[in-house]
Amino acid sequence: MPEPVPEAKPAGDESGSTELTGLFLEKPPDYVVAVAGSDVTFTARVDSTTLTRKPAMKWLKGKWMDLGSKAGKHFQFKEAYDRNTKIYTYEMKIVKVVVGDAGGYRCEVTAKDKCDSSTFEICVEAAQQEQQADILSAFKRADAGEDEGDLDFSALLKATKKKKKAQEEKPEIDVWELLKSAHPSEYEKIAFEYGITDLRGMLKRLKKMKTVEPKHSEAFLKKLESCYSVEKGKKIVLTCEVVDPNVPVKWLKNGQEIKPSAKYIMEANGNLRTLTINKASLADDAAYECVVGEDKSFTEVFVKEPPVTITKLMDDYHVVVGERVEFEIEVSEEGAHVMWFFEDIELHKDKDSTKYRFKKDGKKHTLIIQEATLDDIGMYHAWTNGGHTKGEVEVEEKELEVLQDIADLTVRATDQAMFKCEVSDDKVTGKWYKDGVEVLPSERIKMTHIGRFHRLLIDNVKPEDAGDYTFVPDGYALSLSAKLNFLEIKIDYVPRQDPPKIHLDTSGNMVSQNTIIVVAGNKLRLDVEISGEPAPTVVWSKGDKPITDTEGRVRVESKKDLSCFVIEGAEREDEGNYTICVTNPAGEDKAVLFVKIVDVPDPPEHVKCTSVGEDCGTIVWEPPKFDGGAPIKGYLMERKKKGSSRWTKLNFDVYESTTYEAKRMIEGVLYEMRVFAVNSIGLSPPSLNSKPFMPIAPTSEPMRLTVHDVTDSTCSLKWLAPERIGAGGLDGYLIEYCKEGDTEWVAANTELCERQGFVVRNLPVGEKINFRVMAVNIAGSSTPAILSQPVTIREIVEHPKIRLPRDLRTKFIRKVGEKVNLTIPFQGKPRPVATWYKDGQPLDPKMVNVRNSNTDSILFIRSAERDHSGKYELVLQIENMEDRASIDIRIIDKPGPPLNVRVTEAWGFNAALEWEPPKDNGNSEITGYTIQKADMKTKEWYTVYEHNRRTHCTASDLIMGNEYMFRIYSENLCGLSDEPKLSKNTVIINKTDLELKPTPFKEKDMACMPKFTQPLVDRSVVAGYSTAISCAVKGFPKPKIVWMKNRMIIAENPKYLMQNNQGVLTLNIRKPSTFDGGKYSCMAVNDLGKDEVECKLDVRVATDPDKK
Repeated sequence: MPEPVPEAKPAGDESGSTELTGLFLEKPPDYVVAVAGSDVTFTARVDSTTLTRKPAMKWLKGKWMDLGSKAGKHFQFKEAYDRNTKIYTYEMKIVKVVVGDAGGYRCEVTAKDKCDSSTFEICVEAAQQEQQADILSAFKRADAGEDEGDLDFSALLKATKKKKKAQEEKPEIDVWELLKSAHPSEYEKIAFEYGITDLRGMLKRLKKMKTVEPKHSEAFLKKLESCYSVEKGKKIVLTCEVVDPNVPVKWLKNGQEIKPSAKYIMEANGNLRTLTINKASLADDAAYECVVGEDKSFTEVFVKEPPVTITKLMDDYHVVVGERVEFEIEVSEEGAHVMWFFEDIELHKDKDSTKYRFKKDGKKHTLIIQEATLDDIGMYHAWTNGGHTKGEVEVEEKELEVLQDIADLTVRATDQAMFKCEVSDDKVTGKWYKDGVEVLPSERIKMTHIGRFHRLLIDNVKPEDAGDYTFVPDGYALSLSAKLNFLEIKIDYVPRQDPPKIHLDTSGNMVSQNTIIVVAGNKLRLDVEISGEPAPTVVWSKGDKPITDTEGRVRVESKKDLSCFVIEGAEREDEGNYTICVTNPAGEDKAVLFVKIVDVPDPPEHVKCTSVGEDCGTIVWEPPKFDGGAPIKGYLMERKKKGSSRWTKLNFDVYESTTYEAKRMIEGVLYEMRVFAVNSIGLSPPSLNSKPFMPIAPTSEPMRLTVHDVTDSTCSLKWLAPERIGAGGLDGYLIEYCKEGDTEWVAANTELCERQGFVVRNLPVGEKINFRVMAVNIAGSSTPAILSQPVTIREIVEHPKIRLPRDLRTKFIRKVGEKVNLTIPFQGKPRPVATWYKDGQPLDPKMVNVRNSNTDSILFIRSAERDHSGKYELVLQIENMEDRASIDIRIIDKPGPPLNVRVTEAWGFNAALEWEPPKDNGNSEITGYTIQKADMKTKEWYTVYEHNRRTHCTASDLIMGNEYMFRIYSENLCGLSDEPKLSKNTVIINKTDLELKPTPFKEKDMACMPKFTQPLVDRSVVAGYSTAISCAVKGFPKPKIVWMKNRMIIAENPKYLMQNNQGVLTLNIRKPSTFDGGKYSCMAVNDLGKDEVECKLDVRVATDPDKK
């Protein structure tokens, strides 16, 4: 968690001033009164000079609602940054304030390990009525000049009749002064009279205006905190402290008394009263109060839900009017609360149930739009307290597609004529017209509608049935027309011998002379009229192969004066030249027909993404190998998110080019594309899916590009990471430079630089060079960050300066064998020459290692010896300038033993010792001596003194008759010397001539049975005040003590404290109640017998003398 920055409280100032505390330089006012319908703007300013990264700002309403999700026409947010002052300015603007905007708000700024927040409140008042004079002036004639007259009421029309008489002007009254002096029961009446609709905001403002002296609570020593916060599922304890430890309390939740249960545990511990809420749920988010008599203590508990993330994101939809749309998401927890929004409007189950349906199935949440309309176009959002996803809906007008047109017919008398067409929507109805007049059904004329097929059947065709027939679908500006030709049979005188003749009808399916076009899969029936006497013989052939089958898919049917050629379910292989040859004795006739089979095209090939942007991608593909026999009109594109099965159409009108830029995609999400080819016959199968691609954009430019250092041939640059990186991440940086006046930029690095700093080398001396840095990711290079002015490549001379660390300014002490590693930083330009000296002589490189760099010098000794001690001097030189620094290094070792240890005197049980300091002090001051003694009999050493600083001491408490020897260790910073020094002589403690003859001692028998020397005394105490009862007992061996109440042994009970102090027995009773009254007894028992005393304890309830 970020560390909160403490916020200073205003000292009694309730006005709109801001307090400059924490991260905020300027905060929104604490309390704002806005007029409904007007705009209001709040501003916060943050100082970023001490921050390592850009601060993040959140605007919140109430407890948790993030207003960033509401950004739109009503809530508008702005952010600005001043590079000179390094101050961020944040603005929140509420456009056309409404009553629902009233309430508490909070702005919260976070930057790495710091955060700060500011709360403010908005009160919304109804708009005031304009003055009567302003209303009348609106009806002045504006175009009459000096003759404008008084008033023009013509615009009022009927409204003038309803206009009431003008009321007498009333003196202005300050509503707030009226409310301050009124009784609270009259607030609602005054608010209604003066048009105040936000009662809650009115009361809050009135509360701030009134100066009420804080009421001292007589029942509570410490009230509940103003609010508590707890995570869902955790335990929370509400604690207050009352004056009377015996007073009962009640706990209320939203005004209802709470009963004790496993969830709510109420405890009374002395003056403390606690309410424990176990496993807090959202239902526990409420107002609580503790009631003592007529006094109350209020608090509010906020239950925070754990963040619920969205594991499955929403898909985009591209549908036509009337189609069903289902947005489905999955969340991380079952039973999570999901809010659905359309643009900035929240969708509610009760309010929008007619248009939307909401489904919950475990972790799945679904928003269903039953029938999409053009009003549903826009962005839909799903919010949880820890995640957000969005999906776009695009709705197109439904277009009716003609799958099969009506064909012209030529029918003979008494035959049947059938017009048939097929449209894309099976629900579409329509009407048939003949020559513009609607055709009505009869016994001879029938109309059918089965699925997508519409048919018009005319039985027993008559000459008056010939004409133009049209089918018009209902609700569409579309019509299909065909012609019915009536074939009359004329009987003429025919000679007996008539050569055969083929009568071809060039109308209908023929697009040109002798060419017939058939859609693949459709049926071709070619009726050819033949004449000749005698009846001619008909032969059909494809190429050189005759067609003789009368049954099957390709067949020939013969009728009188008619030859029918039929192809069922035309295929591509059926395309070619067909020949019909008729012969009889009078001659021969022949005709050649070309049958062309057209089909939907093959799918496009090699669909791929060539480039991407932040929310777009460029798709290219190749045309299909086979166009189906008809020119390609264009293409239709679809896309989907990888892993999803829902394809979204990108266009409804055919797109002619083979390059398409798909837009409005989400950065960082993988997409796949597929393409359909369209010709006059229909839609091809889909192409293979493109390889997945991800819309990403280059980063923003690097920030704060500066020059860190310059030499005669190099320039060191530093910068900060881009403010916006995006889903493409950051691969590295590219550094370029060019001479002033040139336009050709030269790359300074061949490989991307991953650090936020780079040294450009091999630069010409004295030239002015411009530098720029670009951030690079998979999407390419960002816009460059360019230095504001060129840099002159020239070494900057800087005086040498040694920065000696503080700990090296005194003696540097190390023990023998330890490692010495000293780093001495310095500065200076050009690179200074560092030289080390010891005691005025150059260092011996065999004894001490030295490494010098541009910014420091390191002196290293792997294993220190006594010889390394001395005064070391570092000399830093740049031409004729220099700087010096000295370091006193002392390498210390353990000291040698002291000299000339001897016993100088002995008296009584004491011996005096003296010695001299050691010859070798280990290169360190002697800090003390350790003296030890040993009995010549046992030879075991015992320490007499440690850290003795003098060179003499006195050994005391020696045993008479023993002979002692002594040894002494020297001590310095390294420790004790390795060897001690033994005393030259010993000391004998002689015995004296006196001899003590003690008188014989007869031990007295102290055994006796227990006997109470002080009995228990009857007592009367006040309930709630601790008391004690005491008695005294004697006995040996020590008797065992047993306390009893009403002849029941008092066990381990924290209410009772039993003490035994040298036979004085005390029983402490902690805050007794009336139930603690009764007979108390104490029994003492040992091996010789027992004794017992008892008393009566009366506990009475305290009475208030004022009430008597």
